Amino acid sequence: MTENCMQQKILISITSPCFNEEENIEELYKRVVKVMEILPEYDFEYVFIDNASTDNTVEILRGLASKDPRVKVIVNTRNFGHIRSPYWGIINTMGAATIYLASDLQDPPELIPGFLQQWKDGYKIILAVKPVTSTNPVMHYLRKTYYILLDKISDVSITKDATGFGLYDKVVLDHIRAINDPYPFLRGLICELGYQIKTITFNQPKRLRGVSKNNFYSLFDIALLGIVSHSMVPIRVASMLGFLIAFLSILSAFILLVAKLLFWESFPVGYAPLGIGILVLFGVLLFFIGMVGEYVGVIHNHVQRLPIVVEKERINFEN
Repeated sequence: MTENCMQQKILISITSPCFNEEENIEELYKRVVKVMEILPEYDFEYVFIDNASTDNTVEILRGLASKDPRVKVIVNTRNFGHIRSPYWGIINTMGAATIYLASDLQDPPELIPGFLQQWKDGYKIILAVKPVTSTNPVMHYLRKTYYILLDKISDVSITKDATGFGLYDKVVLDHIRAINDPYPFLRGLICELGYQIKTITFNQPKRLRGVSKNNFYSLFDIALLGIVSHSMVPIRVASMLGFLIAFLSILSAFILLVAKLLFWESFPVGYAPLGIGILVLFGVLLFFIGMVGEYVGVIHNHVQRLPIVVEKERINFEN
């Protein structure tokens, strides 16, 4: 009877990316195990992907993996960034559903039973959203404003206040694997698939230990990636403004030429208006050249077809 019950257990994958999280990783593991112990109908694998940590994170993961074969570890050869490494961890899971959560303890594992209940009810994607947060209120406001803007200009509706923390059915991940995007904006990509998304609200706690890896550059990178991956609005606005500015520039030049010919002596053209006009023109042009460059960069990443990450080591995957 026990053997039959064990065979009927559903495998759930849990994955967490980590970089220099030696102070959090063991507690995270213990909390996940404690949660899964109250869900006897499920078995689980826990896939950690380490982005070439420089502290003792990898050694702690080795110790966990040696004691628990359900713990699987991927160690990257170098730091492949905040987008590629988590994505590689997610697509290298084997469960009927995969739960993604950060390793800094700001994504509470105690929400896992709620994810699984909604999954049993038929939802393929369940995302945790944080309309309320204990983190920096300024950053939370900027994130919220960004997602409202992104939702307005995107071709599909983007789930607001989501960080990626949630559950993804294997069917969803199979679509993601088939797309094979080397640098995906995952929160937008899952919305492109069209599955109904169930949201669960939570109050994100403060980071208690360690240093956040979400610096200004990483957040700016994600923000621009989200825009250029899921909206043609900026490049269309750039085109329309480019034509408008070109037309106004030619018209202004023609008017100035006529005025100069008619009032040759009494119509001096000052340097200040000319300088202001040039600065405004070049400022607008440079801004939109930068935006076009972002789109070119996305195309470049696809054309290069570089590996998402390069692995240095795998632990427990033979199990």
